[in-house]
Amino acid sequence: MSCGDPHETDCSEVLDHLYEFLDHEMPDGKCAEFEVHIDECSPCLEKYGLEQAVKKLVKRCCGHDDVPADLRSKVMGRIELIRSGQSVPDQDLVAEAKAAEAAAQQD
Repeated sequence: MSCGDPHETDCSEVLDHLYEFLDHEMPDGKCAEFEVHIDECSPCLEKYGLEQAVKKLVKRCCGHDDVPADLRSKVMGRIELIRSGQSVPDQDLVAEAKAAEAAAQQD
C-alpha cells in the first residue's frame, strides 16, 4: 500500500509497526515520524483508522471478561520468576489455562 508519494518513513514500515503506534509502545521520535506519515498518506491514514476502530470494537466487546484468580496468580508468578532471572518450570501452560478456564465455567 502506498499513495505513490515519497515519504521520510516508508508505508511498509508504518504498516509493519502500526499496532506499536496504536498501543503507544514506540519511542517518541519514531511516533512523531509515524504521525507525519499518516497525516501525509491517505492509504496509511485509512488503514490506521480501520485498525483503530477494530481495537475499540475488541475492547468494547471483550474487555469485560474476568480472569480466574488462580490463572492470574499463576501468570503473575511466572512473570515474577522471569523478572528475577529464575528458570521457569517446563509445565504445559496451555493445559493449566484450560483447566483454570474449565473451573471458572463451573462456578
